[in-house]
Amino acid sequence: MEPYRLRINGGVLSPGELKYICEAAEGLGLNAISFGSRQDIIFPEEIDESKFSQFDKIKFVKPKQDGVENIASSYVSAEILPSTSWLTSDQYLYVLEQFKHFPKLRINVTDPKQRLVPLFTGNVNFIASEHDDYWYLYLRLPGWTKTEMYPALIYSWDMDKIELAIENILIEEPETIETVFDLVSDATDTNNRTVDKPLEVPFYPFPYYEGMNRIGTDRYWLGLYWRNNRYDLKFLKAMCELCSENKIGKISITPWKSFIVKGIPERFKLQWEKFLGKYGINVRHSMLEMNWHVPVNDKEALNLKKYLVTNFDQNDISTYGLTFGITSFDSDTYNFTSIVIEKNRQPEAVGNFTIRDTYNLLYAKNFDPNTRDYIMHVQDVDKIELPGLLMELSQLYFEQLGTEREEESVKALKKESTEEDVYQCSECLTVYNETYGDITQNIPAHTSFEDLPETYTCSLCEADKSSFEKKTIRKQRV
Repeated sequence: MEPYRLRINGGVLSPGELKYICEAAEGLGLNAISFGSRQDIIFPEEIDESKFSQFDKIKFVKPKQDGVENIASSYVSAEILPSTSWLTSDQYLYVLEQFKHFPKLRINVTDPKQRLVPLFTGNVNFIASEHDDYWYLYLRLPGWTKTEMYPALIYSWDMDKIELAIENILIEEPETIETVFDLVSDATDTNNRTVDKPLEVPFYPFPYYEGMNRIGTDRYWLGLYWRNNRYDLKFLKAMCELCSENKIGKISITPWKSFIVKGIPERFKLQWEKFLGKYGINVRHSMLEMNWHVPVNDKEALNLKKYLVTNFDQNDISTYGLTFGITSFDSDTYNFTSIVIEKNRQPEAVGNFTIRDTYNLLYAKNFDPNTRDYIMHVQDVDKIELPGLLMELSQLYFEQLGTEREEESVKALKKESTEEDVYQCSECLTVYNETYGDITQNIPAHTSFEDLPETYTCSLCEADKSSFEKKTIRKQRV
């Protein structure tokens, strides 16, 4: 049975909000809560629906019934992982605050420079660009098999209305990104900016996110992980009170069934360490355990993970930088780990024969899930074969680590280099690149600057065409 969930916008909530949720969970007969892969909160057991009215600040969500989805965000990574300079913690909160409606599509709001929160697991994926307050938009709408880039950058304060417009046009069953763009443009006024270069997603190994870690000179962040994803309510309530005493404003849930508290003042570090000791909290889990994505409340998947992690541990295998996901043939979630263990559908039984489960192993191209390109390694293998095959994949990862990118760099250097003309606005430095055209003004791709109408103006500051200056950049011929 699908458990009840609570929407946590962007995976961010205040200590007061979390304490209220814990009190509600206790009132409904629970002693623990769990976290979901979309940074939401899950009530892991059956609860008495007749008591919901006592907790009017909470909207209880039954995803398969009402279709409401949680917004995922990389707010949790701000200040503690590599980040785009303009995308601060406050900026995330301003952006998330706009989303007043209950989304029916999965929305991701992420920074491409961090690795903790996946970029492309939503239907609607906003990914920060280098331009302040502008976002790439990648769509994979229901029924689409591929993720497509929207042909314009989205202004921060248009994100909610553009997502809502996309929800409203689903009835038209748009099949191409161009159709979506046309329908959304007809439905709403926007402050789009033209795309001037492709999205770059740098590769970093998956980070270790547990324990007490320093931010700057006088603050710390604390990552906490429970291997069974059952977070004790008494501990959480006491922790919320400690956050309030320390004037810590936010708690962040990660997609890895863990959470992070940022901004612990240095003078309170010892107090937190004593507090964790008092409750017997372990903050020294092996990375072998923490880099897994396992479906919620799936004991079979959890047992498979334990079996595989034990084998890794016994063989002293390093998985630093790798992530693993356990999924099944009927899952509707998008993969976001380096390696995926997929359980197959069982064939119908014949006679009294016992049919054993079989699995497929897939890995992301370059072991980077942000490529969204998965390669089948083996099919229909028995559980007992998985540890050896995963160790084989782990070795393959370390052998190719860095070499794929080196080879690509060498290939790029060998390509004949050519010069390309672009035109840059002297007022605001916006670039017009004929490769992309300017969709914001209905200028198709591959339109030369000379062919632009004399009435053309800068898509950002509306300076005249005469304000653009020719620049020459070096380009690799593909």
